[in-house]
Amino acid sequence: MLIAFIAALVTLVVAAIVVVAVLFLRNRSKSANLSVKKNVRPISSVGVSSSLGDAGGRVGGGAPRSSAAAQRPVANPADNLRSRFVAMGVLAAAVFGSLTAKLWSMQVLSSESYVSESEENQYATVSTPAPRGLIYDAAGVALVKNRSSLTVLADSEVADDHDVLQRLSTVLGLPYNVVRQRIQDTSTGAQSQRVVAGDVRLRDVAFIAEHSDAFKNVTVQTRTVREYPYGGLAAHVLGYTGAVSEEELAAVPEGRDIELGDDVGKTGIEQFYDRLLSGDHGQRKVVADASGNVVEVVSETQPTKGSDLYLTIKAPVQYVCDRALANLVAPVNGVIGTGKGVSASAVVMDVRDGGIVAMASYPTFAPEKFIGGITTEAWELYSSDEAYNPLLNRAIGGLYPPASTFKAFTSLAALAYGFANGGTTWNCTGSWDGWDTGIPQRCWNHSGHGTLDLRGGIVNSCDVVFYDIAKQFWEHGESQGGSIADTALQDYLKKYRFGETTGIDLFGESSGRVPTPDWKAEWFRNQPEEARWQGGDMTNMIIGQGYVLATPLQLAVAYGAVATGNIMKPHLLKEVHNAAGDVAASFEPEVLDVPDVPAENLATVRDALRGVATENAGIAALFDRYGVQAACKTGTAEHTDDEDTAWFACYAPYDDPRYVVACLVEHGGGGSAVAAPLGAEILAAALAYDEGSLTEVGEIAGSTGKSDVHASGGSGGRTD
Repeated sequence: MLIAFIAALVTLVVAAIVVVAVLFLRNRSKSANLSVKKNVRPISSVGVSSSLGDAGGRVGGGAPRSSAAAQRPVANPADNLRSRFVAMGVLAAAVFGSLTAKLWSMQVLSSESYVSESEENQYATVSTPAPRGLIYDAAGVALVKNRSSLTVLADSEVADDHDVLQRLSTVLGLPYNVVRQRIQDTSTGAQSQRVVAGDVRLRDVAFIAEHSDAFKNVTVQTRTVREYPYGGLAAHVLGYTGAVSEEELAAVPEGRDIELGDDVGKTGIEQFYDRLLSGDHGQRKVVADASGNVVEVVSETQPTKGSDLYLTIKAPVQYVCDRALANLVAPVNGVIGTGKGVSASAVVMDVRDGGIVAMASYPTFAPEKFIGGITTEAWELYSSDEAYNPLLNRAIGGLYPPASTFKAFTSLAALAYGFANGGTTWNCTGSWDGWDTGIPQRCWNHSGHGTLDLRGGIVNSCDVVFYDIAKQFWEHGESQGGSIADTALQDYLKKYRFGETTGIDLFGESSGRVPTPDWKAEWFRNQPEEARWQGGDMTNMIIGQGYVLATPLQLAVAYGAVATGNIMKPHLLKEVHNAAGDVAASFEPEVLDVPDVPAENLATVRDALRGVATENAGIAALFDRYGVQAACKTGTAEHTDDEDTAWFACYAPYDDPRYVVACLVEHGGGGSAVAAPLGAEILAAALAYDEGSLTEVGEIAGSTGKSDVHASGGSGGRTD
């Protein structure tokens, strides 16, 4: 600032001198002209007569001409030229004086500043990626690690060196055009070294090192990449990483430093806790020439690894989940359709703190396929119709009618509004036509259940009992002249968080749906004949059919609330460990809500769920085999054009709940026959882990993408 001020002052002084000099010379010139005028006499004063008039100066006898008018001053031409040359000289001196002042200010006063800027212009600072933090299970089993990868890098100018490109192509076994294209890629920055190949063989690295003269501007670095020791184990929970996209760079979250070329989390925990897992960049200061080519590496600081995450996942239980789903859906060579259903999912949650012990979805994927960018072949495999979308986490993103598992909650609603109590009974004949339409709705047991109370309706999953309860909600609604809201049943179901996300620490969670008259009017706004809410919508919804939708995680959270009375926020993060290995943060359990439900009503429903586990012969045999005291409910969602979808929800121990399980087999058949064995096995695994008898963790293979599925053409008759 001071230097600029001094330079400006010098320039102003020179300019002022120029102006004064010009004015001085101009005045002097005027004075000279006046002097000349005074010394010049008229012609008549020297005795020269005009040839055109007489001696008296008359012309044609007219009046004499004024002598002043006849006088014409004559200046000396040499004096005028001399003044102009002097002015031009002063102007030239001023110009050169200004230039001299400017040069003096630049070379003397500002020399240090320009030298500093010049030196800085030689350098470019290039960031080097940091190793991501590791991901462990609750007991410290590493689920995601880092491994060293020999990586060949090249400076940008190599793209114009045909000989080096040809040698790299030969040594690395890559097409020439691929090598050149990778080096031309500027997405990591103009001065950044370009990754030519990763996971290079040691012998190829040795060859490049031994012939460094032939591989000018090519280097080899040891970098870290993700490693998944158990393959696809918990793949949907862990997620995968990939190179940052332009869209992600345009919306960098607060507190996160992302640069071109960085790997970022794309799904799962890798994405949700990307800020914690990412470390601090290293810095590489290089000298670059005018073309942007690196000439010299001046200094380099190493990057800092990100924080390690410990999850609530228990790896042995997760292994049981993933393996059980794969064996159920695709037991023969990983081909979907050789087992039951086309997909499946399961959730295990600790009802005491909301910790997710296991979360599985099948078909699954292999996260390692995304290391260094997924190949076109792998992406097409995962995206094909026959692969059944292995990248979808069905536990949080899949939406399905919850079927008869919903009856635990519609029973609580019936008790709350007095439409059922300990003495209420119903008679099930196998069908029900409470709307007098002549087209009765059927119970899943076409032969009928006979006389049942509410407990019996839950234990036997009798549809007729719940059809009648739905009719009472309908008739007591305001639109029918009753005293309760038309959405009284829906409002009660929302107490258990149906129709909204649970808040788990994963992206991509679906909110589900609890249909209402307003929702239906909007959904069918272009089909007025379908838009009116009717009694049949109520009878479908109350048994978990129709338009109602839920995720397996929502059902697990809701059944956890039945077991304990508290709606816990589900979570996957247990602890965060910083680079020094110290605990930097721990998750605190969060109670989202405590539904206002009378204790006696909860006791009635819990007892009925216990009855399902003990009085249904097939299910009782399952839990007896594992020695588990459980409460549970089955469900079978019917489809008009495909096989039924099987549900099972359970928790244990019954008298002191620890874990809740919700599982689903899409188009797999009946809940009791297909989903119940799956849920019982998983619940038993969670309890066995606590006892110390379950320790095995193995590798899970990603989906093959193959299927051999033949549509059944519709439900073959629902069971429960």
